[in-house]
Amino acid sequence: MATPILEKHRLAGALGDLLVDVRAPRDASPRPAVVVLHGFKGFKDWGMFPPFSERLARAGFTAVSYNSSGSGVDDEGRFSWPERFGRFTFSGEIADLSSVVSALTGGALGPAPTTIGVLGHSRGGGVSILTIPELPVVRALATWSAIGTVDRWPETTRRTWRERGFLDVTNQRTGEVLPVYPDVLDDIEAHRARYDIVTSAARITVPWLLVHAEDDETIPIAEGKALAAAAPRAQSLLLERGGHTYGATHPLIGRPASMERVFDATIAHFSRSLE
Repeated sequence: MATPILEKHRLAGALGDLLVDVRAPRDASPRPAVVVLHGFKGFKDWGMFPPFSERLARAGFTAVSYNSSGSGVDDEGRFSWPERFGRFTFSGEIADLSSVVSALTGGALGPAPTTIGVLGHSRGGGVSILTIPELPVVRALATWSAIGTVDRWPETTRRTWRERGFLDVTNQRTGEVLPVYPDVLDDIEAHRARYDIVTSAARITVPWLLVHAEDDETIPIAEGKALAAAAPRAQSLLLERGGHTYGATHPLIGRPASMERVFDATIAHFSRSLE
């Protein structure tokens, strides 16, 4: 297939503009779309996401990737809006994903798709699991290394976080130290039942490909297995090796075998599910 067209859009998000990339085949025929959502400290142009989106478009999909408004990252991959990063909440992430899907179905990102799928990585996977039961227009889901709980911090960390008013988070890619405010803790406490990812997983009825590596150094494989147990209809791809990003780095170096295996399985999943 010919090289896909890349178009850039902006949408209103919970904490500021959503920067959206849309890759699609050059012909204007109706086609299914897949929304790609990054994780914590991630962004749409991180390592594996552009080549995967390119693969999706070459396979005949419209690939929609975006920087969540709480990412704080601009179109050049810089943390230009650290205040947004510091104020992220799960409520905001859910609202952002819902906004992108709504814009897609409404034709604001190009021709309205025939069907829609969602792929979420890491925190983006957890956000997708929480959101999909409320978006009946979404007909397929894939998660890569998804979180199984929103409780990511021990009590001692949360206590110090509130006492200081912020938690320092280091971006290993740039060395920047970015403050995260207690907004996310307040949001979790206010919506604890709503943010039970395992319970939400049990409510998902659309075809779901769940990918996780046994040696994931960021999100323990136990979280992936808990999601799989809660959603027995999900198809699980549990890799022995691959880490949190299946061998991918930023910038991407080469084509890691684990990453290519995950790409192939995910595109096959959406091809079967979004006919």
